[in-house]
Amino acid sequence: MRVAFFGGIYNNYLALTAALADARRRGAEAIYCLGDVGGFGPHPDRSIELLREHRIQMVQGNYDDSVGNARPDCGCGYTDPRDNHYAQISYSYTVENTSSVHLPWLAALPPRGEVEIDHQRFTMVHGSPRQVNEFLWETTSPDHFLESLASDAAADVLLCTHTGIHWQRRLPSGRRVVNVGALGRPANDGRTEVWYAWYDSAQPIPFSFVPVDYPYQRLAREMREEKLPEEFVETIITGWWTTCLEILPAKERMRGKY
Repeated sequence: MRVAFFGGIYNNYLALTAALADARRRGAEAIYCLGDVGGFGPHPDRSIELLREHRIQMVQGNYDDSVGNARPDCGCGYTDPRDNHYAQISYSYTVENTSSVHLPWLAALPPRGEVEIDHQRFTMVHGSPRQVNEFLWETTSPDHFLESLASDAAADVLLCTHTGIHWQRRLPSGRRVVNVGALGRPANDGRTEVWYAWYDSAQPIPFSFVPVDYPYQRLAREMREEKLPEEFVETIITGWWTTCLEILPAKERMRGKY
């Protein structure tokens, strides 16, 4: 089996287009998206239309739930006032620019996906099995905690996103946890590419992460045309996060520029 797992589209329809084409070229037999279609970038309808056109199997993220059900904010789980300020700008733009025809689809997305692949139970969530906006960071998620989450979810492989930074770990039990990363913005690594997770059962380590090159300068131009914050544009151009930083654990933040 060859399977692609996308996370955090964040209105980046250009990266989504490139990732869909890349996954097809690699021979993907299935493609899953773990939620958060909206936020951060421009033209929300374009990403939604791509996902629906390609019949991508979806899990509902906090953004999808909030937009689809007309909630007052994105439910992102931030606690810092500056982070919440920029999150509200992003959310308000997405709500105002999402066609009403898509709202029932967003509201009806399932909060969890489960599939058997190569005799293993793959459980897909947005944040964690416990909470849609829970952040599972690599450096602050000890094995025993991840074992408990995966066990409670009856998962051989637990897949999540929400943090925007990809990582994976094989646990002592043999279970695996994979944060599939995000297509919507760079992984705070100084690269303009974005990332998705790739599963290939023929490989000794079946999961790997794929960088996606896309026309990021075009995205930046469209973000400016839509009057989105220049801080968002800087992240797209430089690969370094300028917002949503306070939620980062110390070690993840030290890897970034700010």
